[in-house]
Amino acid sequence: MTEATRSSADTAIVRLEVRDHVAHLTLARAEAANTMNLEFGREFLAAAIAIRTDPSVRAVLLSGEGKNFCFGGDLRGMVASGGDIAAFLTELTTNLHAGIAHLMRASAPLIAAVNGTAAGAGLGLVLAADLAIAARSAKFAPAYTGVGLTPDASCTFLLPRAVGYKRAMELFLTNRVLGAEQALDWGLVNQVVDDGALAETAAALAIRLAAGPTGAYGALKALLAESEPGLEGQLARESRTIAERGVSAEGREGIAAFLEKRTPLFGRPG
Repeated sequence: MTEATRSSADTAIVRLEVRDHVAHLTLARAEAANTMNLEFGREFLAAAIAIRTDPSVRAVLLSGEGKNFCFGGDLRGMVASGGDIAAFLTELTTNLHAGIAHLMRASAPLIAAVNGTAAGAGLGLVLAADLAIAARSAKFAPAYTGVGLTPDASCTFLLPRAVGYKRAMELFLTNRVLGAEQALDWGLVNQVVDDGALAETAAALAIRLAAGPTGAYGALKALLAESEPGLEGQLARESRTIAERGVSAEGREGIAAFLEKRTPLFGRPG
């Protein structure tokens, strides 16, 4: 392997490959719509730390393998494991949130190339990116309250800043699905391209940014982050709240209804 090309193991479900100063961060769990299980969280954090601490990385390109960008948390796997739902959600969000914070605090600009659906925490990853390019067929949805949960992955911090309070509340409360053009109009993404042009367009932007002044980019990112303090604190609150909701009556009913493909029966205390 040359100095210009380094990669993580082919078996990784969050795959990292550095080529010519661009870190290609790929969500590689295509058979499960790139949903996030505990191993995903661990690998995502490890990759984010590797990116932030590698001085050769000058841009990051985040993408999802297969037909979808990311469906969010792996609810099916969480229930099938038979474990403690609160513990599962706490561990997953602890690692995921730390990884998001590392990427957002890194000097290298982060570009998301969004194919298919970005839902739940997948939407959070799009929001955490500095720039986002969407395929024309892409769709975006919070999805949390539909299963009785609350948002994580920076959604409550970044979505209102991207689209405004009223639109953010509409998305959170109704779980409205936005198409790519509407996501562009609302400020969720920067550009929409034909599906076949997504990879090439996003890669070209990453290469362009990798040739730029990384130190200035990092200082700019820090200025914007510090102009609205509170990211890490909000991530911690998101982690605690989704874990609490996961074991509530509403959370259990919402998750069960999702897996059983039926309408949830909310209204019980919890």
